[in-house]
Amino acid sequence: MIREILTYPNPKLRTASHDVKNFDDRLHLLLDDMYDTMIDRGGIGLAAIQVGVELNALVINLSNENDEQDKNDLVEIINPRVLQSEGVTTYQEGCLSVPNVYEDVERFEKIKVSFFDRDGKPHTKEYEGLMAIALQHEMDHLQGHLFIEKLSYLKRKKFEREWKKRAKTKE
Repeated sequence: MIREILTYPNPKLRTASHDVKNFDDRLHLLLDDMYDTMIDRGGIGLAAIQVGVELNALVINLSNENDEQDKNDLVEIINPRVLQSEGVTTYQEGCLSVPNVYEDVERFEKIKVSFFDRDGKPHTKEYEGLMAIALQHEMDHLQGHLFIEKLSYLKRKKFEREWKKRAKTKE
């Protein structure tokens, strides 16, 4: 089922999520709905809080070498914790909760993360490149943060002005 994605400045996006305790059918339905919603909106990642659910759950599905998002490549990450990080990289990020805004954001180049899958099985994996960037972006959501908070003061002010202008033209 396609769910509504909360958009900036919805205050719920600033809410820190809680760890998943029950790895049950409700969680599985949420993850399935998050995947469907993400694909429907043309995203590569989605955190549960973006669909109004305060759980530490996220999905990421990067495009493969054929530029297709194959569901077999879907990564579902529950209760993630960064164990190690190294290097710095910059990537132009966008966000389904801040539509049509793209800005360069600095992130760690590589991260090592512990997490659970949908069935509650623990994993520890290392990620780099776009997967590491997407994972950090979605994990920020779980803590109640948006990528626009990582912008410089001047870029943030410019974003706020343009966002207000855009909101006025929609009225």
